[in-house]
Amino acid sequence: MKSEWKKVLLGDVCTKITSGGTPKSSFPNYYGGDIPWLRTQEINFSDIERTELHITQEGLNNSSAKWIPANAVIVAMYGATAGKSAISKIPLTTNQACCNLVIDESKADFRYIYYQLKLDYEKLASLANGGAQQNLNARIISDYELNLPDLPTQRVISDTLYALDEKIANNKKVNHHLAAAAQAVFERLIIEDALDEPLGVLSDIAVINPLRPLQKGKEARYIEMANLPTSGSFPSNWTKRAFSGGMKFKNGDTIMARITPCLENGKTAYINFLGADEIAFGSTEYIVIAPKPSYCNEMFYFFARNSDFLSYAVKNMNGSSGRQRISGDAIGAYELHIPSRKNVEEFAELARPVMETIAHNALENRNLADIRDTLLPRLMSGELSVADLAKFTRERKTS
Repeated sequence: MKSEWKKVLLGDVCTKITSGGTPKSSFPNYYGGDIPWLRTQEINFSDIERTELHITQEGLNNSSAKWIPANAVIVAMYGATAGKSAISKIPLTTNQACCNLVIDESKADFRYIYYQLKLDYEKLASLANGGAQQNLNARIISDYELNLPDLPTQRVISDTLYALDEKIANNKKVNHHLAAAAQAVFERLIIEDALDEPLGVLSDIAVINPLRPLQKGKEARYIEMANLPTSGSFPSNWTKRAFSGGMKFKNGDTIMARITPCLENGKTAYINFLGADEIAFGSTEYIVIAPKPSYCNEMFYFFARNSDFLSYAVKNMNGSSGRQRISGDAIGAYELHIPSRKNVEEFAELARPVMETIAHNALENRNLADIRDTLLPRLMSGELSVADLAKFTRERKTS
């Protein structure tokens, strides 16, 4: 019953609340060790299983950084990331912009606390104060009020939400490994094995910015630049809107950013999730690449992820500083050894099922995230009881 839930302060369910520290950058021997060191830009509502940077024991000893155990809840306190949270899946250290909550397991489930803070992100972030940069602090976070059910109920709710997040994370890992394996095969069959083949240019084997029919005013799927991935092939989201202009594409096309800094960041996607005759569209700052006859669609996505191709594209941008672009003609002029028909067919045989699996997993993740995001506020408010979960799940599967 909702009436049995209790209001508590976040600090009341923690055994420890700490911030971290940053070793002095003027001491290079403080960095590059084997101690994971987390910064706020890496906190974005997820499990933390690794960090971008590591520090040495000497760096730890000579700073206010300190070890945080696995299963701590970490909240970003400074700037644009303030209020975002994550779970530490490994022991690690953090910088001073992180508030590290070690949860008392006899009082609260650490995952439940994480999901409550995720749900309350905007409310928590609104408590930030200060001058030009609005920040949270450990006191604000410690005094944040929660409405908690009993511990067994917390665990059932957490198990339900976390199972969805784990499946999403596993699908992402599978997709990452599949793409990496396919990229390695691409480098061997299409790049390395072609070194003795005749030289040509990309436009010999691909159509750059092909014509695609889409009537003005017709509603269609739209993929904006912000949703184009910097790694992986699947867009993070899309919307529907009336077509009024922009680059058009269909299944089998590769789209890539042509403007700085999106091009340097590798914003690229492979389109294989539309309907059979569906045309979608996006930014005018995209370049669309499609195969000519006898060349497989997937090959050009992996071309766009090839380091030499990306380096060429960046070097051939022009325009004013900060708004540089590469043209479709320059992309088409990229020199390459034309791969043999045999190697193209061999690569296509591997790449097609890989890209289909990646799309399947990514679409499943969209559905799982939708279920999680629907459940989250209803479970955390008590609107949906634990007893209702099985019924809710059955209804979602049949809808």
